[in-house]
Amino acid sequence: MPNKTFVVTGTAGFIGYHLAELLLGQGYKVVGIDIVSDYYDVSLKEARLKKLLQHESFIEKRIDLADWSAIEAVFKEHRPNYCVNLAAQAGVRYSLENPRAYLKSNVDGFLNILEACRHYPVEHLVYASTSSAYGANTSMPFKVSESAEHPMTLYAATKKSNEMMAHSYSHLFNIPSTGMRFFTVYGPWGRPDMALFMFTRDILAGKPINVFNNGNMQRDFTYVKDIVEGISRLTEVPPSIDKNWDSDNPNPNTSGIAPYRVVNIGNTRCEKLMRYIEILEEKLGVKAEYNMLPMQDGDVPATWADVTELTEITGYTPSVTIEEGIGHFVDWYKSYYKINS
Repeated sequence: MPNKTFVVTGTAGFIGYHLAELLLGQGYKVVGIDIVSDYYDVSLKEARLKKLLQHESFIEKRIDLADWSAIEAVFKEHRPNYCVNLAAQAGVRYSLENPRAYLKSNVDGFLNILEACRHYPVEHLVYASTSSAYGANTSMPFKVSESAEHPMTLYAATKKSNEMMAHSYSHLFNIPSTGMRFFTVYGPWGRPDMALFMFTRDILAGKPINVFNNGNMQRDFTYVKDIVEGISRLTEVPPSIDKNWDSDNPNPNTSGIAPYRVVNIGNTRCEKLMRYIEILEEKLGVKAEYNMLPMQDGDVPATWADVTELTEITGYTPSVTIEEGIGHFVDWYKSYYKINS
């Protein structure tokens, strides 16, 4: 069994919970940091933590990422080998309503993680960015080697800022860092504010589902187990300075002055939203009623990941189909909410 320690932030959250389960199963000690905010159903977060606390090698720290003294105390006590930062104020559209929450968690909180990794050095800092960083880009599939300088929401801007902050700390303090641009993540224990969860809830309740952009959306839907497998493998391969980096023609996803990189983690497929809904209807055995609506502010019509770098670095390519993944989600949803088929 590995005799190493991870600090994972956001372990009461969707992806953080799944990553902690995977790492604990691999024999690592996991110190989980989460404030357990009420952004969505707290009972779901508590249920995730309850499962993690069944592991002897899981330690829960219920603290705010923006609380420097508390974060420092965790790193000082546990001296982690790796840090995976997944805690954030989530939700693209909520950033239009409560922008300051995003700065506190996604910027101030991330600064504390960087400072902790500076003063209590780790072998590798891995952190969540987002496909929303591509913003106004339309060339598909999205490549990390291309510029992403036009975010369309504050949420995306804060995650893009994390990449820049990480680069500066990687350069100044030699902290190996990898930013991960996640594409639309779904699966068991998912967030209630995300499409699959809302669709399932409303279809089973006999309510119409809201379908934006009149159904003409396309997404790179990525199953959560593919995401956390990618994260786990990435942590094992810290970046080094890119010796082929050209400062006259700089590659934005690596660096010639810092052990730094950014990668995509996506399913490598651009799926139509209506096909996603059709599969959900098949798995539920219920036909949905649609409430067709225009595109929402800050949204983009399509996302699609090029994961060349992820595969080259780890040998791993996400592979779970939406047919498989939606089936697993429906099974979990019915079990968790005790719904008879």
